[in-house]
Amino acid sequence: MGLTMPNVFISTSSFAEYDKLPLKLLNDAGMNVLLNPYRRKLTQDECLSLYKDIDGLIAGTEALTAEVLKSSRNLRVISRCGAGAYNIDMEAAKELGIKVFTTPDSPTEAVAELTLGLILDLLRGISMEDHYIRAGVWKKHMGNLLFGKTLGILGLGRVGKRVVELTQPFNLTYIAWDISPDRQFGDKYRIEFAGLDELLSKADIVTIHLPYTSELKHLIGEKEFRLMKGNAFLLNIARGGLVDEAALYNALKERRIAGAALDVFEQEPYSGPLREVDNIILTPHIGSYAKEARVEMEIQAVRNLIEGLKNA
Repeated sequence: MGLTMPNVFISTSSFAEYDKLPLKLLNDAGMNVLLNPYRRKLTQDECLSLYKDIDGLIAGTEALTAEVLKSSRNLRVISRCGAGAYNIDMEAAKELGIKVFTTPDSPTEAVAELTLGLILDLLRGISMEDHYIRAGVWKKHMGNLLFGKTLGILGLGRVGKRVVELTQPFNLTYIAWDISPDRQFGDKYRIEFAGLDELLSKADIVTIHLPYTSELKHLIGEKEFRLMKGNAFLLNIARGGLVDEAALYNALKERRIAGAALDVFEQEPYSGPLREVDNIILTPHIGSYAKEARVEMEIQAVRNLIEGLKNA
């Protein structure tokens, strides 16, 4: 590259907060490390300003549009600290010769465990009961068991498969919708593969673990909510935009489904009307936010970046 000290910008707001090893690896590799000065998700204007002279980027969830990439004249490698590249204009990156890496394996356990935790919370109303006690109300609400239920999984990839493995003690019936079904895994765990409409009509719990594409935008909308059971629950721990949030609001408000849990939103930070309904759990995109998983993900992102710059 002709540079003795490549400029590397880290946009993720909590990078190396729990372990300094990722920063040490960058320093040991001779990188000039620049940190996000705002400690939050960057806007496009901030990206345009901060990315002008960088050679490598450890990216978070900021929108890496064609305009941002074209303005980053020295940028050669983007190492996404996360499983997907949904926020990166991949066509523009390819045209500009920018290599893109992700860390698909590191968040799997954390996202799967959060999914299980939210399923149990929804079924037993744990967050709701906590809210009532804090409000001075001592009232017991009847919940439901997870044991014996039918779990519908949209997307049987790394996370979807791990959810199946984690829920084995609950004697569940599994039904999955996947573009490329893994029949061997399905046979091992007695998973029925079905169309989307059939899955929605059968499942007691529907959990989404799909990547975001324009074809999958609002995969779950008004029509789909009307197919679901009245006592069913929906979870989206994958990507914002897969669920039509306005349709979800209506379904929850009208009690057409029992409840929902969202960790991802079309616009983040989220400040919309779903905050007004009491049968939903909202979390701020914390799927990978388990210390062990986070540190491993950051280390992998750093290694991807270093390797990418060596070969750029």
